[in-house]
Amino acid sequence: MEKLEVYISKKEGATIPAYATTSSSGMDICALLDDPVTIKPSERVLIPTGIQISIPEGYEAEIRPRSGLAYKHGITVLNTPGTIDADYRGEIKVILINLGSAPFTIRNGDRIAQMIVKNIVKVHWKEVDNLSRTERGAGGFGSTGLK
Repeated sequence: MEKLEVYISKKEGATIPAYATTSSSGMDICALLDDPVTIKPSERVLIPTGIQISIPEGYEAEIRPRSGLAYKHGITVLNTPGTIDADYRGEIKVILINLGSAPFTIRNGDRIAQMIVKNIVKVHWKEVDNLSRTERGAGGFGSTGLK
């Protein structure tokens, strides 16, 4: 497993992202709030975390939903996965949406999302007149069926 040193700065009271178990791939990210925030059904909110990171060139961080919040309460990350580029130095904030049927309250310190740091690949496009043929071809949007 590759290890990567990433610099982090945090506001007073903020929680440094952490892995819940030794085999976790995502680190839990926590809210940093002065007051609880209640998200009504179909409402979206921007939740601060109080952390800023310096990701090395060639990597990105992805912000993803927490499965328990999504399954039990319908709370998910709206722009999943949210991308944090290597040159971003602002505070990480998470866009949450309530797709459930009841209001849900986020409190200071609650685990609201996961962050995964990944290698990236830079694409260099090569324009051609025709692409190689495949069995699937241009089929998409359910063309392979449910089974």
